[in-house]
This record gives sequence, structure tokens and C-alpha cells, in this order.
Amino acid sequence: MAELELSERQAGDVTILDLNGSVRMGEGAVALRNSIRSLIDGGKKKILLNLGSVKNIDSSGIGELIANYTTLTREGGQLKLLNLTEKIQNLLVITKLLTVFDSFDDEAEALNSFK
Repeated sequence: MAELELSERQAGDVTILDLNGSVRMGEGAVALRNSIRSLIDGGKKKILLNLGSVKNIDSSGIGELIANYTTLTREGGQLKLLNLTEKIQNLLVITKLLTVFDSFDDEAEALNSFK
């Protein structure tokens, strides 16, 4: 089984990526990067990452979130986070990144926040 499984669904012009597994240095972080890059290349610029089933994320995974956020913002897009686990939320608080990302616990609310 892959370290990280990604499934993609569409809600209007927003692409929701459901992540399941670990976003860690190596395969998980690369899978996330490739997935988001291919969405951007396909003209999809509004991305919601559902992290509810992410068991682990390390500094490399956090780095990927930042890199993808930066890339999307530069392209005029938006990257938002959904269903942060307590572990991920604590990590984002410690790294002072919680203020960078828009994060939501409610999918409908998250979708409505995209412009």
C-alpha cells in the first residue's frame, strides 16, 4: 500500500483532494506535490486539501504544503485546508503556519470561502 493515497473530487470549480496516510519525506510528500502540480497544469487553481485521514505529517510534508501554497498563490489560485487533525493543527501552531493557511472543519463552509 502506498504511503499516501490521494483521491480527487470536484465541487464546482474547487478540486478537493482527500488525503489518506502519511505526508512524509519521500513518497508521500512527492505524491502530494505531483498531484497538486498536475491540477495546476490542468488549470485547476482552487484546491481544498482534506487532511482528516492523514495519520502523520513531518517537516517535509509541511514544506510541501508551503511550497504548493506559494505556487498556487503566485498563479492566482488558492489552497485551503480541511479537517485538520489535532496533531496537524498542533504542528501548524508550533511552526506558526496556522495563520498562513485558511483551515476549516466544515466542507461546505470551506467551499463557500473560495472566491
